[in-house]
Amino acid sequence: MRRASLKVPVILISGVDAEPMIQATISMQLDLPSAVVVRHELDPDREVLVRTVSDVNGVIEHLEIDVEHACTSCATREDVVPTLERLAASGRWGAIIAQLPVTAEPMQVCRLISYSPQSAPHVRIAATLVALDGDSVAKDLIGDDLLIERGLPVRDDDERGVGETASAMVEYADVVAAIGEPSTADWELLRALARPGAQLTNSSAELDASALVAGVHDHEAAEEWVAVVRREPLPSSGGDEAWVLEISSERPLHPERLQQTIVQLGGGARRSRGCFWLPSRPTQVCQWDGAGGMVSIGPADRWDGTGPLTRIVVVGLDAGREQLAEAFAACLLTDEELAERGRYWELDSDGFEPWLGPIHQLERKAS
Repeated sequence: MRRASLKVPVILISGVDAEPMIQATISMQLDLPSAVVVRHELDPDREVLVRTVSDVNGVIEHLEIDVEHACTSCATREDVVPTLERLAASGRWGAIIAQLPVTAEPMQVCRLISYSPQSAPHVRIAATLVALDGDSVAKDLIGDDLLIERGLPVRDDDERGVGETASAMVEYADVVAAIGEPSTADWELLRALARPGAQLTNSSAELDASALVAGVHDHEAAEEWVAVVRREPLPSSGGDEAWVLEISSERPLHPERLQQTIVQLGGGARRSRGCFWLPSRPTQVCQWDGAGGMVSIGPADRWDGTGPLTRIVVVGLDAGREQLAEAFAACLLTDEELAERGRYWELDSDGFEPWLGPIHQLERKAS
């Protein structure tokens, strides 16, 4: 029996399709006979979370838990993390393989454990692995399906797209397993989205469970890659079929022109994310998060002492890269507008209140 005081390594498996997730889980379990597997499944219709715990000797637990809101965030907070801690603290197993509910983001688990270590003092996140269907990579990452349209186990009011959910998983993951036969375009798309250094494979048999248990997860590096505001140089990526476009400027976007072109900017078979700022909101970081023709904008944080920045990175497979760059550039304040009104505008309303909240009369810097 292991000493309970030692932290037990955990491999988190996520995805938007149960089948490749199960394949990855089985592969891990076969390679790690001393591990325990915990699988969580959400049934939003019955507002139930199903937890199954097993090891090489068979099923240990199979329990249905009432969850009031039946969402992935509630499941993570109320049962996933507590179960990981309970299994780790028991000292019975050398590792834990955690198959998260379909569509649940591993980032939530990692952040909870990192920011509140007392919630799971016996747990060490060793690796995050996203398992995808290798035959539908582009459709899953930059297609326009909603989760609910796929019949996935989410609440009726869950408006997330498959693309934004799956792309976020790929961007955060230490390992990306696109199980099947991804095309050249699929591979280029995955490489453009994945964090530099992340392992990519199309076979669950190629997964090195021992190496993952030893520890490949770097929480700080993962958080830096998925951050809303990224100031450091980004690695060159893209290829013959997938392209990467970076829109970067210290100038703010014109509120009215942005509203007029937001459908064009967020449309197409693309993944786009980053930050922007408006002259009417000089202290507010505005988040841009889009995939598959859908884009979400919202308030993120406040700018730090380095000043505001507009920086959005777009990854796509479709035509129209040049037109997209021109449309973004047209939204930036012109030299004439900067000379006439400056970088910081005093407005009562800019039209973005439904997404960014009311304009607060904050102290403006002199232009």
